[in-house]
Amino acid sequence: MTNSVPLITLNDGHTIPQLGFGVFKVDPTETTRIVSDALEVGYRHIDTAAIYGNEEGVGQALASSNIDRSELFITTKLWNDKQGTQSALDAFDESLEKLGLDYVDLYLIHWPAPANDKFVESWKTLEKIRESGRARSIGVSNFLVPQLERLLSETDVVPAVNQIELHPALQQAELTEFARANGIHIEAWGPLGQGKYPLLEEGVVTAAAEAHGKTPAQVIIRWHLQTGNIVFPKSNRRERMIENFDVFDFELSHTELATITALERGGRVGSHPNDVN
Repeated sequence: MTNSVPLITLNDGHTIPQLGFGVFKVDPTETTRIVSDALEVGYRHIDTAAIYGNEEGVGQALASSNIDRSELFITTKLWNDKQGTQSALDAFDESLEKLGLDYVDLYLIHWPAPANDKFVESWKTLEKIRESGRARSIGVSNFLVPQLERLLSETDVVPAVNQIELHPALQQAELTEFARANGIHIEAWGPLGQGKYPLLEEGVVTAAAEAHGKTPAQVIIRWHLQTGNIVFPKSNRRERMIENFDVFDFELSHTELATITALERGGRVGSHPNDVN
């Protein structure tokens, strides 16, 4: 099944599976079981973060899977209170140890935390981590255009990705267009709106689901994939993991894509990046 997941080439030449599995809010005591299930289903791209508190569980699942490391794509993230030079290096070392890995495929600054004004300093530290080979690619999360502009003007490496809240009600068009114009791929967190608005009950979504013999969630994941987003839905239930993975045997029409895109309404369901420090 993993052969059906498209690979996207990042601006540094490395590739990333376009569909992955996220562990945001996954109970640390359940993480090993849940990630093991995801790996058995066929997921090879796992997205975690230091603040989630479940890196150890992810690492245990990876170690027990017997899947060759070269087949896996593992992402983790630097939390706000660890931004800086030495603190970021220490935080990265801790994450690597908890994951039980020699390197991660992608390391992100989790939030810009603009009030702290350390994200440029932190990015320069990530550049050094990338040079060491312990992170194959580096990127950011929740960065807005002004923060990306600062990185582009004050540092040497263009972020490989920007992981942002993105779903039909909040598509952040200006931000995504700026990122793509500068070779930065978009990763969508909260791709199904986190259940905070009735996205899966929208008429255009249910109509597309009925037309293709799929679920509304599968339609939205397919919309992300065809739009070019990298996406990693989460679920604690194996049957839902299977459903979310089964999205490569149909294609939405141009009309279906357009009607889902027309659901944009600036409907942010998470925190604004300028407010998280």
